[in-house]
Amino acid sequence: MTALYYMSAAIVVGVLVALQPPLNAILTRAVGNPFGATAISISVALTFALLLLTLTGRGDMSRAALSTVPWWVYFAGIIGAIYVAAGVVIAPATGGLLFFVCVVAGQLLGAMIIDHLGAFGLDVRAVTPLRLGGFALVMAGALMVLRG
Repeated sequence: MTALYYMSAAIVVGVLVALQPPLNAILTRAVGNPFGATAISISVALTFALLLLTLTGRGDMSRAALSTVPWWVYFAGIIGAIYVAAGVVIAPATGGLLFFVCVVAGQLLGAMIIDHLGAFGLDVRAVTPLRLGGFALVMAGALMVLRG
């Protein structure tokens, strides 16, 4: 039951994420710059995250705790900004469906490599023909969306 709950929640999050590029495209048209729209969107995200932090408890945000994190972990924030900016620039050119199919394909490729290497402390999960087949199906889906 718990797995189904989390799967359902992930689907809802996916639907919400699908709204992000078209909403940011409207913002881009209003401000006249995709990176301005990205900055505004990320500022709103920061404000919301700070509100959630306030409502749920701080945790340990001390300098001592943060100093234990490798410096390269903070690139996650840059990746988030790249994702938002990419949605603003790419999705209007490709349409939402093709943009997201390609994003999912990239996520699967990256995750497959990370799993295969056991990177970032994850258990090693080797690339297998079945996993490659699943990835190939997503790529075939991307081509179908492109031609559809």
